[in-house]
Amino acid sequence: MKRNLFYEKQMEQARAWIKEAEGILIGAGAGVSTAAGLTYSGERFTDHFAEFIEKYGTEYMPDMYAAGFYPFPTQEEKWGYWSKHSMINRFLPPAMPLYQKLYEMVKERDYFVLTTNVDHQFQKAGFEEERIFATQGDYGNIQCEKGCYPKVYDAEELFRRMDRERTGCRIPSYLVPKCPVCGGNM
Repeated sequence: MKRNLFYEKQMEQARAWIKEAEGILIGAGAGVSTAAGLTYSGERFTDHFAEFIEKYGTEYMPDMYAAGFYPFPTQEEKWGYWSKHSMINRFLPPAMPLYQKLYEMVKERDYFVLTTNVDHQFQKAGFEEERIFATQGDYGNIQCEKGCYPKVYDAEELFRRMDRERTGCRIPSYLVPKCPVCGGNM
């Protein structure tokens, strides 16, 4: 493998800056998770979502990101997809080595994470919850679609149950989550 000396020099400079800094602000988006191996396309998508691709077509399901915008005709189908998406991207993956290495670099420092990532990788790697602002939320939480009440609910047990009981890209109707305040969709 050919060494990239320019990249290595940049990494040395970054390490020096981190070592000297009073505080560290980490800004991270999807590229970090992609670099860590949590890709939304290719075999990772086709292997896990074959039944969805077959049912809805590659035109509407070319990858996990685009599939998330599909206008599912029923709540059962919507949650059939989203529960699987959450399982594959939030609950099943362990802390990825890239995130663990980043944590090792800053864990003894005054740091804060500002991220658009919703996969919980920072927390899994050891970053403290109160030092993370995930601007787009977390795949492990649900809330009222109407926003009638400013509370989010932990959905891990619900998503695991949906995953076990999903058939034909759908979850059973009794698992469709409803807002406990207004009764609307979550």
